[in-house]
Amino acid sequence: MTDAAPTLAQLAAEEEELQFARFTADDAWELGSALVATARADHLPVAVDITRNRHQLFHAALPGATPDNDSWIRRKRRVVNRFGHSSLFVRQDSIERGTTFEAEFGLDPDRYAAHGGAFPLLVREVGPIGVVVVSGLPQVEDHRLVVGALRDRLGG
Repeated sequence: MTDAAPTLAQLAAEEEELQFARFTADDAWELGSALVATARADHLPVAVDITRNRHQLFHAALPGATPDNDSWIRRKRRVVNRFGHSSLFVRQDSIERGTTFEAEFGLDPDRYAAHGGAFPLLVREVGPIGVVVVSGLPQVEDHRLVVGALRDRLGG
């Protein structure tokens, strides 16, 4: 995998494509379990977290994940909850405007991290209702792991 970040247009297209008709606790379990299965198969040291309406429905930490990953999850999730876009989208949006997320918004870096790996759970004709987050890999790889699992779940 390359570490090159997708463009803002590519990230926007992902968000348009990866939308659910509905999202239940069972969907969270299935998505989270699929992410864990992929991570186990590839021996990835990640933590996975899924929330709906700020209610944690799934969390797992695989071998090699650390408590720091839980901190990254919280910080990336806050970005998605605040901006309604993937954490990588928010980061790339600032970059493509010639600045950084940190300089543009001045948010506490101990609370907000615009680093890849958090993606909004989008319900078509409703909007963002939750967040799926992976932490433990380089940020673009975290993002791609989430997007791949969403594509598999949505048949895309």
